[in-house]
Amino acid sequence: MHAARLLRAFYVRGELIENISGVPEELQMRVRDLARFFSEIAVRKVAVDGTTKLLLRLGDGRTIESVLMPDFRADRAAGCLSSQVGCAMGCDFCATTKTGFERNLTAGEMVEQFLALRREAATSGRRLQTIVFMGMGEPLLNFDAVVQAIERIADNRIGGLGWRQVTVSTVGIVPGIDALTKRGLSINLAVSLHAPDDETRARLLPMGRRFAIEEILAAADRFQAQRGRPVTIQYCLLKGVNDSPDHARTLAAVVRPRRMHVNLLRYNPTGISLRGVAYEATDDATAEAFSSVLRSAKIVAHFRRSRGPDIDAACGQLRRRSEAVS
Repeated sequence: MHAARLLRAFYVRGELIENISGVPEELQMRVRDLARFFSEIAVRKVAVDGTTKLLLRLGDGRTIESVLMPDFRADRAAGCLSSQVGCAMGCDFCATTKTGFERNLTAGEMVEQFLALRREAATSGRRLQTIVFMGMGEPLLNFDAVVQAIERIADNRIGGLGWRQVTVSTVGIVPGIDALTKRGLSINLAVSLHAPDDETRARLLPMGRRFAIEEILAAADRFQAQRGRPVTIQYCLLKGVNDSPDHARTLAAVVRPRRMHVNLLRYNPTGISLRGVAYEATDDATAEAFSSVLRSAKIVAHFRRSRGPDIDAACGQLRRRSEAVS
């Protein structure tokens, strides 16, 4: 009878509170005695641009990252959540992959990231408006727990963020995309492509050897047909690797038959990769030329602003640096 009211009060404030209207005091005391948090903030860093990165320490001592990013509007912010401790995808330009995969997060551990970011947003006079599962880990390899977390975060009866405010970002796990399609959740999908051809992609993302680009985009087509909203293609520009005009033309040819958006990412360097490569960010002129090729082909393409380079904001950087220090 009282569960929904208790949960709603907890999710709105992000903490256990007293004097909830209509809930017996005895029940409130019992809930306070039984409830516990899974994590605590181990490190909090704030960048010059207002980006806040949290390193959360879990009950077993492991750490994960969550990021709060100011929106263009002064009263809004976006959040980035992790779904796993570490990652098994082996993306060569990502810092998270250097620590390997340790375990999946529980739904509760993911929800706590959301609550922590909601509190962070409130302290700066902002409202957490959107979240994306694009932090540490591959969300679709922790499918059940991610879906449970989304249901708690988005549902108006509990977290109240709203379904359309949630995005799941994947490197292209085709069975996972299809499973997400079947669930029928009114959320958004982003696919981290990062290369326009299978050969280049396989060098950057080992998962590229398992699923071809056409297979991944076909699964994205099925999701988009069911949802009716454009899928976003994530593309991180890497100097001399995937940023030439030919790469742009190939990407345009792949995306053009589809009503999808291309989100161009500027790279935050993470040091020497597992393959011994020191990836660099594409210079502004080359990046603009790349986007011009896409736009001339009538592809909707935008640059996502690079966030927090002064606080190790790239995925996995803060965790790896903190572990090296400790």
